[in-house]
Amino acid sequence: MSTLGLYRPGTSWLHRVPAGAKLGGLVLAGIGSVLLDEPWQVAVALAVAGMLYLSAGLPLAAAGRQLRPLLWIGLVTAGFHLVVTGWQRAVVVVGVIAVLVLLAALVTLTTRTTDLVGAVVRAAGPLRVLRVDPERLGLMIALAIRCVPVVVGLAEEVRDAQRARGLTASPRAFAVPLLVRSLRHADALGEALAARGVDD
Repeated sequence: MSTLGLYRPGTSWLHRVPAGAKLGGLVLAGIGSVLLDEPWQVAVALAVAGMLYLSAGLPLAAAGRQLRPLLWIGLVTAGFHLVVTGWQRAVVVVGVIAVLVLLAALVTLTTRTTDLVGAVVRAAGPLRVLRVDPERLGLMIALAIRCVPVVVGLAEEVRDAQRARGLTASPRAFAVPLLVRSLRHADALGEALAARGVDD
């Protein structure tokens, strides 16, 4: 199973920062990312993200693992912008995506899922007046966080099975089994939640 985005225990300053503050900082980073419009600015942002990983006691290899699943998306996005808007815009767009993914992964790597869910539930408390259940929202967030490494793990299993059978790297041959396995996992998860009365 891939360790993408899974909590890693530690005692760094970033591990000690409250989950709510980390989520707030992530939101601010997302808003501030629209101001990055030059390759050098993106390079600085990537360097800052790398230093945050190191200061949290995480190797840069851990940061690289967070970006690996986005390789094909990054290549397609870069190719599109190379043709339409030029290399500089391609670097900016792909770089901003990489920065945001790295920061989001850093939050989940240094924060327990229960703490993240608790922060979301507390923040969503005022939405009760709109008949929004904060606990149910927190459950959705927890499932979303958990499903990311699960899907990545399924993708690795499909890829390993193809290699073992000597199959060529066909996008369709990869996507169809991954989709089927993902749907089966989602179905099993839904049945488990229904058995516990979560859908009531």
